[in-house]
Amino acid sequence: MNIKPLADRVLVLPAPAEEKTIGGIIIPDSAKEKPLKGSVIAIGNGTKDEEMVVKPGDTVLYGKYAGTEIELDGEKYLIMRQSDILAIL
Repeated sequence: MNIKPLADRVLVLPAPAEEKTIGGIIIPDSAKEKPLKGSVIAIGNGTKDEEMVVKPGDTVLYGKYAGTEIELDGEKYLIMRQSDILAIL
């Protein structure tokens, strides 16, 4: 994959949603809760006002509605600003 986020953007691979069952009923994908953590795949160069703190390979926590979902090579990723990341695990 050849993608390079610009400025203070970060490409994140979300952790898979947990499979939950309730009394033998399997919850469909559309009802699963969106994961709030993932792995950093690529980062931009930052801006003159904000240097990049995260690095590829970091596991991060982000807000529930953070980022824009994109699909590359059949895999779903999120691209977001570094400021949308809440913590590095």
